[in-house]
Amino acid sequence: MAQDSWPSPAHNSRQVTDPEYERIAALFSGDGVYGDPTDTAVVSAGVGLNVNVRANVFASVRGHAWTSGTTTVTLPITANASGQTRVDRIVLRLDRSTWTVRARVKEGTPGAGVPTLTQQTGDTGVYEILLANVTVLNGAAAVTVARGERYVGTRVRVTTSTALTDPNPLLGEVRYETDTGRLRLYDGTALRTIFEDSGVIGVNSSLSAWSNEVESVVQLRNGVVTLRLGSFKRLSGALAATDESRLPVTIPAAYRHPTRDIYVLAYLTGAAIGRLIVYSKASDRAGQVWLTNKPALAKDSYVLPESGQSWTVDS
Repeated sequence: MAQDSWPSPAHNSRQVTDPEYERIAALFSGDGVYGDPTDTAVVSAGVGLNVNVRANVFASVRGHAWTSGTTTVTLPITANASGQTRVDRIVLRLDRSTWTVRARVKEGTPGAGVPTLTQQTGDTGVYEILLANVTVLNGAAAVTVARGERYVGTRVRVTTSTALTDPNPLLGEVRYETDTGRLRLYDGTALRTIFEDSGVIGVNSSLSAWSNEVESVVQLRNGVVTLRLGSFKRLSGALAATDESRLPVTIPAAYRHPTRDIYVLAYLTGAAIGRLIVYSKASDRAGQVWLTNKPALAKDSYVLPESGQSWTVDS
């Protein structure tokens, strides 16, 4: 068979068959209902052995549009006198014998759990997507419905963190920010970062009282900041046991904990132990690192902090 493409004047006088349409349209939209899980359930229990598909629902199955119409669709459920519980499924079924999509009852086998969806591809057969599971007890006069509709969802939007940001994101929308490298998801309330990596960032600063003997670094990944403090040498005079001293490190604003100070143990010259405090964004010492609880330290003493401190940030 030679190469071909459609729609095209060179292909069947621009006429596209149903199988040809499905091949190009199946991935135009994901299979599922248009909307999101905050909407009212598509299927609910009706009176007696009936279920209702609510009005004004739109969906897509393999690129074929479907609507429930402007009035409720009622589907009858077969009575169950088997002696065991039966679970039926309410599905949207694309039937390629007629090339129509309709809401249908897929009846289960008593005692056998839920029936398997049929999802045949090709030019014939049927393709089903789930709307709900219906539990029919033995001898029941009514049914129980568990919603199971899938939603089409949204595409990943390429944007920036500022100028090109959509002011009205949709629930479940995922966006990639080209200027920050962040992948973010809108959960209906706020954008949540689901992936980011700042890389390794040096956080040394210059203070006359201390030298940086080993570089201090932070890295932000997926909302978690990891800090590795280096080592420090006392340059100025002796430090009394009662005096605090700021160390030559400054945590950038984006990497500070919003409210909580972080405490770090350190080994000090003379086989002593001290405590460091990494101050939060809410502190008047925001982003600073101080040596607090300790014995007296002489000039040229070393401070060797433990590694691997981490905390979460809003991003």
